[in-house]
Amino acid sequence: MRFRYSFQKIVDLKTNEKTQAEWMLSQAMVTLREEENHLNELEYAKIEMQEELHKASGQRTTVSNLLLLQSYVDHIDQSIHSKQKDLETAKVVVQEKQDDLTEKMLQEKVWTKAKEREYRKFTLLMLKTEQNQLDEMATNRFKRLS
Repeated sequence: MRFRYSFQKIVDLKTNEKTQAEWMLSQAMVTLREEENHLNELEYAKIEMQEELHKASGQRTTVSNLLLLQSYVDHIDQSIHSKQKDLETAKVVVQEKQDDLTEKMLQEKVWTKAKEREYRKFTLLMLKTEQNQLDEMATNRFKRLS
């Protein structure tokens, strides 16, 4: 007799849900890294523009050129603030996905443990049945020989 777990489809579903949660977490982490990289690029661009503005202010240049450089620095600064908000949002999403994955892993573990308990019960029952059959055969052989 072969072991057949009546809730195997639920175990499979929980495993698939865990796998999907892992995939979703990895996607959220990729997004987080992209946001961090973009923020770093913006901060680097701001530093470069500030240096250029500093150089331009030390040289002969027009006021309109200085204002243009300053407005570009201000624009980059606004982009940095916006990207920081995006980064915080991405961090929240990653945390939510981690929590979801933890929950899915726990559910899968519960169902897997239940399956393992049922398998142990099945194995014990099979061993007991086999032992009873062997005992009966030994008793019958003993009766015939007596």
